[in-house]
Amino acid sequence: MYAVVKTGGKQYRVTAGDVIRVEKLAVEAGSFIELKDVLMLAAEGATTQIGTPRIEGAVVTASVLEQLRDDTVIVFKKKRRHNYRRKNGHRQHLTVLRIAEIVAPGAERKVAASDVKPARPKKVAPPAPPPVVAPDAEPAPEQTSAKKQPVKAKAKSESPAKAEAAPKPRAKAASKAGAAKADAGKPAAKKAAKGKKKSEE
Repeated sequence: MYAVVKTGGKQYRVTAGDVIRVEKLAVEAGSFIELKDVLMLAAEGATTQIGTPRIEGAVVTASVLEQLRDDTVIVFKKKRRHNYRRKNGHRQHLTVLRIAEIVAPGAERKVAASDVKPARPKKVAPPAPPPVVAPDAEPAPEQTSAKKQPVKAKAKSESPAKAEAAPKPRAKAASKAGAAKADAGKPAAKKAAKGKKKSEE
């Protein structure tokens, strides 16, 4: 009897006692695992069963021999005339299985169900504990408002200084205007003095 089993996105034709290497499964070495995606069953002198898409009740039991990594595959990329070359290596994670038995729907099992270990669930980070707040402590919104108040006070304290600083440019402008007026008056005085000297002569 043989079966076609799907695991890791690939299909494998297996019989009892076969050793296959499949994509990594989250199980420990030495445990048993059930492959429930059985697509086809065939035996000598019996009709072939084809699933739609899988055969309900059919199970393939396998023992996990080891977890390993495949041989290195070189990944080389190059773009000519651009001085572009990249070389990387990749080693795929694999699980080695030995097929223990193929169980047709309604048939008795040789491997006890208690021996079959389920796949380990993916590790999920534990939720963060809630923050501990002392009973006498003030709530967080009041603390934030208290922090904002000094900033406003600083802004208010700076605003009078700005108001005082504002007239200074005006005073400078006034002094410049006065100086300009004085300069404008000087040529007229000189002309008057020259006129007096001419009249005296």
